[in-house]
Amino acid sequence: MNKADLIVGLQWGDEGKGKIVDHMAQNVDVVCRFAGGHNAGHTIVVDGTTYALHLIPSGVLNPNAINIIGNGVVVSPENLINKELKQFSTLQGKLFISDKAHLLFPFHSLIDHAKEKMRKKAIGTTGKGIGPAYADKILRVGHRVGELKDPEKLTSKIISYFETNKEFFDVMEIETPKEEELLKDIKWYKENLECYITDTTQLVWKLLKEDKRVLLEGAQGTMLDIDHGTYPYVTSSNTVSAGACSGTGLNQKDIGFVTGIAKAYCTRVGNGPFPSEDFGVDGEKMAEVGREFGTTTGRKRRCGWFDAVAAKHACRLNGVDQVALMKIDVLDGFETIKVCVGYEFEGEVIDYVPYDLEDVKPVYKEFQGWDKVEGIREFDALPAEAKSYIKALEELIDTKIGVISTSPDRKDTIVR
Repeated sequence: MNKADLIVGLQWGDEGKGKIVDHMAQNVDVVCRFAGGHNAGHTIVVDGTTYALHLIPSGVLNPNAINIIGNGVVVSPENLINKELKQFSTLQGKLFISDKAHLLFPFHSLIDHAKEKMRKKAIGTTGKGIGPAYADKILRVGHRVGELKDPEKLTSKIISYFETNKEFFDVMEIETPKEEELLKDIKWYKENLECYITDTTQLVWKLLKEDKRVLLEGAQGTMLDIDHGTYPYVTSSNTVSAGACSGTGLNQKDIGFVTGIAKAYCTRVGNGPFPSEDFGVDGEKMAEVGREFGTTTGRKRRCGWFDAVAAKHACRLNGVDQVALMKIDVLDGFETIKVCVGYEFEGEVIDYVPYDLEDVKPVYKEFQGWDKVEGIREFDALPAEAKSYIKALEELIDTKIGVISTSPDRKDTIVR
């Protein structure tokens, strides 16, 4: 029986997982998303055409691949139907949604915005309702995709939930949905999504037993994991490799080769600690050249230098077999390039990620920059300085860099 290979982000999300999933998906039979919601965004460029995906796995661009949205994902029917399915003529037989995945409704987004306003220091969420949807799941008052099959019953449950929690919603200034309108919406969700809903755990078990090649796709990055990230400035799910098991119904023995994705520099969206952030012209240049604006929110990303301490931590945490180094072309033309190789913390220099990154200061090592790597497709053709940089990163993170992306285009990828 085949094992399922896994792709996981090693930084604060936005590492370029979409391109690598798309690249690897050309040689697999199944791509399965295991966590997150439509707060995640994968931008993929194929033959000059740009696709923006949020819930649908990146394997959708492989005409022969099956795509699964696993039980660990929170699904916004409205966004899935209106924004993603419309990009494709039909995905029936090619897309499957777990009947155990939790539903995310418009009122979850309203709660998200209201809570951000009430906080003394905002977390900087996308406002998409991801946290409130996961909170309902943990509180055991959420609703699952399978419930769309009975719109009347689901509508009744939601109205009852609002009535039971009227004081809470009054404080948030959120009105109880009108029952007729809610029922109409849920019937519309059912009409558009019922053909995709199934028991995806049984499906992925079956596919692995048939020796199909399965690729598991995460969302966000390791440093945003609810347990292992820079809490509370994190997402609401387990973004690390362990989350792939709970988010699909697989066990640890089902996991095969693990690829960790990291940019050749670092970015972060929203608030929270970011030790290697650059507040000067270099950070601005990275943002401009790298087009560092969120696929989902359009927000400008904070930019900084590669953090080898956090990356090594993430590689160990995820059991990474190889790293895919993305967007190295963004560093073209820099005279010198910095890498964070340690943290100043409580009067000493440490080489590990402490409990709280809020009070650490980066310790940098500088490398010679290079002229241009954009579009290069062979490792030996890279400038000597770029090869030295890549080899230095391998030593610092104690993990092989097996894939190097030299432009957003699918073809501009070096496989070592």
